[in-house]
Amino acid sequence: MQAFLEITAPILHDELVEKCKQGDRKSYAEIYQKYSKAMFNTSLRIVNNHGDAEDILQEAFIDAFASLESFQNKSTFGAWLKRIVINKSINHLRKKKMDLIDIDKTSVGELPNEETLDEKDVKLKVDEIKKAVKLLPNGYRTVLTLYLFEGYDHEEIAEILRVSHATVRTQYMRAKQKLISLIKQGGLS
Repeated sequence: MQAFLEITAPILHDELVEKCKQGDRKSYAEIYQKYSKAMFNTSLRIVNNHGDAEDILQEAFIDAFASLESFQNKSTFGAWLKRIVINKSINHLRKKKMDLIDIDKTSVGELPNEETLDEKDVKLKVDEIKKAVKLLPNGYRTVLTLYLFEGYDHEEIAEILRVSHATVRTQYMRAKQKLISLIKQGGLS
């Protein structure tokens, strides 16, 4: 029975999308209900601001609904919508001058020698991690979120952010070190 439900869910979503393309207002509301919470959380993890994430969510749905004719069912509607939300979130950060430095355009070659942190010794709790991620600078938080939470690889992130692969790798390593450092410092409550 579980396998049957997993197979029929995309079909039901495809039917909703087709009804939306025909102008069925009830289907628009159903799609919004099905995806809004997950898309809001995706945006919030990137922009780290509740109000901005709400605005981005609304803009993403407006754009998605206005562009439904371009949705070709090559991916799931959710994946297509998530890409819109991620792009809008990143563009929002760009407008706010997100601190990503292209490593190829600087004289910095390697990460500074910092205290090596033993990840295995750090006892991580979900709430502590969430609080620590919110404290990261925009660039670090964005790369870390796209890699760890959204599942993009470094090459995909480099393409999304329009920076080099080396920059993404460096930002990720620095973000991870900063995150571990924040958690070890404690006091995130």
